[in-house]
Amino acid sequence: MEGNSNIRVVSVADTPWQDVQAVFGTRGDPSTCWCQFFKMNKADWKEASRATCEPLLAEQVRELDPPPGVIAYLGDEPVGWSAVEPRRNYPELHRTRVAADPDPADDPSIWSVTCFVVRVGFRKKGIATALLAGAIEQARAHGATVLEGYPVDPTAREKVASADLYYGIVSQFLANGFTEVSRPKPDRALMRLNLTI
Repeated sequence: MEGNSNIRVVSVADTPWQDVQAVFGTRGDPSTCWCQFFKMNKADWKEASRATCEPLLAEQVRELDPPPGVIAYLGDEPVGWSAVEPRRNYPELHRTRVAADPDPADDPSIWSVTCFVVRVGFRKKGIATALLAGAIEQARAHGATVLEGYPVDPTAREKVASADLYYGIVSQFLANGFTEVSRPKPDRALMRLNLTI
């Protein structure tokens, strides 16, 4: 998967685990979440830590087909991650206001891109947009007909916390061909891309 000539995006199944660890790091929200927030019930999430979440993602990378995400490289340096899977793999996502839509929650052809992590020092270089392009390619290659995202619209907020940017931003999705379906909240959009066209 290619984002541009400088950024390469590949399936997490095709990367060494230490590259995934480098992206998630040891500080901040990614280092404790490991993209398990929408996979765990609230009680389990309250008790979650790196010690529980990292092994869960490692197991999902080993066991799930298709794998749960993509990794971006700048040269040989792992610099970013995006979580992309069939929407049914995210049971807690269905309980949120931002992901509410009329399609059946268990439809295996509808996929979700739920998270972006770009390492400090590599931000504002187009990596998140390249990750989204790679997520689209992975979803399409595994039979998805629709890809959804739930990004933030920074223009609708006075201030955006860095933790909120993990969902991506509206302009990034627009740049990759998504259309806005609804605004469950003034600053959050439900966006979709039809992959059968």
